[in-house]
Amino acid sequence: MNADRVQMLRRNAPRTGRARLTRRSLLACLLLLASSLYGTATAAAIEGADRAPRPAGTGARITAVRELDARTLDLTVQSRAMEGSVPVRVILPKSWTSEGRRTYPALYMLHGGDDDYTSWTRETDVEELAEDSDVVIVMPDGGKHGYYSDWYVGTPLWETFHTVELVRLMERTFRTNSSRAVVGLSMGGFGALNYASRHPRMFRYAASMSSYVDLDEPEVRDFIRLGSTVDGIDINDVWGDPEQDDNWQAHNPAARPQAFRGTRVHLSSGNGTPGPLDAAHETHVIVAGMLAERMLPASLQNFAESLREAGVAVTTDFYKPGTHSWPYWERELHRIWPTVMKVLT
Repeated sequence: MNADRVQMLRRNAPRTGRARLTRRSLLACLLLLASSLYGTATAAAIEGADRAPRPAGTGARITAVRELDARTLDLTVQSRAMEGSVPVRVILPKSWTSEGRRTYPALYMLHGGDDDYTSWTRETDVEELAEDSDVVIVMPDGGKHGYYSDWYVGTPLWETFHTVELVRLMERTFRTNSSRAVVGLSMGGFGALNYASRHPRMFRYAASMSSYVDLDEPEVRDFIRLGSTVDGIDINDVWGDPEQDDNWQAHNPAARPQAFRGTRVHLSSGNGTPGPLDAAHETHVIVAGMLAERMLPASLQNFAESLREAGVAVTTDFYKPGTHSWPYWERELHRIWPTVMKVLT
């Protein structure tokens, strides 16, 4: 599909602005409270087995394009791996239409749990950041609790969709090249690390903001299991039985530090203490953000050390104060943006 085809698929739609509201629920508070009942575990560095994403060919195609503004498009992607349609938001560089033979680096941005593909543009100023960047920004949906994995039970196949179908679709439709970076927050931060470790050298840069990194930690397992159960999901459907199947280790970034060789890694989190950036939040939002963030720094620091021991180039930003909330993630996006652009281009 070329630029003319993309233009033909565009649909008239009103341009939308960003809502700056942070959406949390009382349910989130309860889930995070459960996770806070445990101490922070030490990150493990054990070797896990590998399972590649299941083959799906190039079975994805764009069936509709909705134009949000001159450079921002919402795509409806029909996916063979997902056996249905998945929404994807794309921000194109200014020169994309005028330089029809040029290829561009791609920045994949992954959202957190209980959110969707609109979150980065809804909650941050990524459009403004990308104003002068010659990079195609790809923001795919990853499911409310999709865990950026091909599920053990057979469907959904999020990893195959994101790392096989979508990458190839972006290459042939939007002229992206092999220079790629992936950035994610919370569950999306886990997704960024999971994809980078399971697809060595696919990404030049991987950044994880406020994410768990070790599936062996008891509080992480309990947090994931409880959150999934509340939403009617059996976590064993995602990775199998953690006591009997090595598939958990195959999706555990902390167990695979050597797999990150060739990829620059950035890890960040707050310490769970509220600060000035939380001033506009309601009390339950602040409490949820405190509980979610407080268990992360020690585990991330241990993971960073294991990466360095494996010869991986890693940077960290463990800031104080800081909670599990969008103002800190937007600030972190600004902090890493120059490096991401430099690595990509």
